[in-house]
Amino acid sequence: MVPCGHVQKIASLAGARQLCKARNPAVAGARELGDLVPSIMNNLLNPDAIFSNNEMSLSDIEIYGFDYDYTLVFYSKHLHTLIFNAARDLLINEHRYPVEIRKYEYDPNFAIRGLHYDVQRAVLMKIDAFHYIQLGTVYRGLSVVPDEEVIEMYEGSHVPLEQMSDFYGKSSHGNTMKQFMDIFSLPEMSLLSCVNEYFLKNNIDYEPVHLYKDVKDSIRDVHIKGIMYRAIEADIEKYICYAEQTRAVLAKLADHGKKMFLITNSPSSFVDKGMRYIVGKDWRDLFDVVIVQAEKPNFFNDKRRPFRKVNEKGVLLWDKIHKLQKGQIYKQGNLYEFLKLTGWRGSKVLYFGDHIYSDLADLTLKHGWRTGAIIPELRSELRIMNTEQYIQTMTWLQTLTGLLEQMQVHRDVESQLVLQEWKKERKEMRDMTKNFFNAQFGSLFRTDQNPTYFLRRLSRFADIYMASLSCLLSYDVSHTFYPRRTPLQHELPAWSDGARAPAPAPAPGSACAPLREAHGD
Repeated sequence: MVPCGHVQKIASLAGARQLCKARNPAVAGARELGDLVPSIMNNLLNPDAIFSNNEMSLSDIEIYGFDYDYTLVFYSKHLHTLIFNAARDLLINEHRYPVEIRKYEYDPNFAIRGLHYDVQRAVLMKIDAFHYIQLGTVYRGLSVVPDEEVIEMYEGSHVPLEQMSDFYGKSSHGNTMKQFMDIFSLPEMSLLSCVNEYFLKNNIDYEPVHLYKDVKDSIRDVHIKGIMYRAIEADIEKYICYAEQTRAVLAKLADHGKKMFLITNSPSSFVDKGMRYIVGKDWRDLFDVVIVQAEKPNFFNDKRRPFRKVNEKGVLLWDKIHKLQKGQIYKQGNLYEFLKLTGWRGSKVLYFGDHIYSDLADLTLKHGWRTGAIIPELRSELRIMNTEQYIQTMTWLQTLTGLLEQMQVHRDVESQLVLQEWKKERKEMRDMTKNFFNAQFGSLFRTDQNPTYFLRRLSRFADIYMASLSCLLSYDVSHTFYPRRTPLQHELPAWSDGARAPAPAPAPGSACAPLREAHGD
């Protein structure tokens, strides 16, 4: 835990070198830390809240749409182990990889979503909203790459736009980066890192591009060949987290006369068994339209594929589809035909999904639907942010940053020594903050001080976001979500919680300005 004597530490560090003897306002501001932490503890974040990027009223929403995996249904920790093991075995049995890689097991604490993978250099990293690599989060195999090597490799820490992934996060058309946005990609990142680790440790010469493609194909085959689907259907209680909230959310919307539809890439029998388990055998009665194997994001862009009806035995029928009927299941199709047959257009439609690109991007950019992102990691991160240890650490880190900003005008040797000590401690505090969330990569939403590239896309493509659909139960169907007005860098933070406007930096030799308060990194 961060020592509660940090206020005295400011005074003692500065006082020892005569830095703050004539600059009492800075020290006085620092003393307010003791009052700030309790006030934050009295205003904790609600892990079950819905957060808004864009103003939206549910009273305007007439039709609710849903993805299936990690939106309507959540999976246990066993699923990622299953995917990792199955893909690892495919690498050995079908791609002739060394049988010794079987010694590697899935580590659920290694990777986080939103990371970028440099296909040609075989390194996994975290990148912020401005395309800068967060140093200390670059991994080759299972080992961190030293900052000096990263800077030499990329001639700094910035990744040029032409090297970044394409619109859907893929490495294609000359892009050397792949962004992992899907929750299902967590075992893929781990498997890539483990096989890289094996080759590196055993001095095996290999082509990183081939490794990436083989792992990608193996992970894909776990889905396409039905390995994952069969395993889940055979032991639903092991892999699916049963939750009455899903049915409660759907029932609430149905009771208020809302239309509902399901568009998923998963197959018919798999969805049916899962929905029977979490909602009930009458689950189809709640939905006006059900579409399986939609092949998103192609579903939103390819106008050529017509819908096909799926009968009770899962057989595809050849009938021409003139109407999407309630109680039926349809396969493939495309959004343009969907809009034509239903008439459901524009901002009266709200669609929920967990994949920022495949589920939400095209809908908000091309079709004007409202979008809701399901981010399961949000709940655990908010709980961490509500701990006293985290709040104390962040408060002190912000205070330290404020002191560095205000005191840097003092160029005498003694002052510079203090500033160097503060910079060193600031770096240590940043590392501590990262470790609260994930020892290798930190928070899903932040780098040291900037939003992550993941959060940048989330903010652009999702009107609202939440940890799970169950969060809707806390809100009335006419509730309006208002995004919090946070000050721009050039604005006075009069609207932020408890913040004060920073005074101009003092001229050399003048008294320090009062310390700025801040609640988060």
